[in-house]
Amino acid sequence: MRKDLHPNFVTCTVTCACGNTFENRAVQDTLKIDICNECHPFFTGSERMVDTAGRIEKFNARYNKK
Repeated sequence: MRKDLHPNFVTCTVTCACGNTFENRAVQDTLKIDICNECHPFFTGSERMVDTAGRIEKFNARYNKK
């Protein structure tokens, strides 16, 4: 077996955009995510709109043929 083949996993802190934090194991020290199980509509039972208007406007500005 080869030594030093796999990266070292450390305990990292995962922070969601809703403010929820939890610990996991990864190769980074910190991770930032957009949606977690505390704010995802499947787990909460409520629907929430994700802001995509900026992306659509950027796409239309880039590819709008007049």
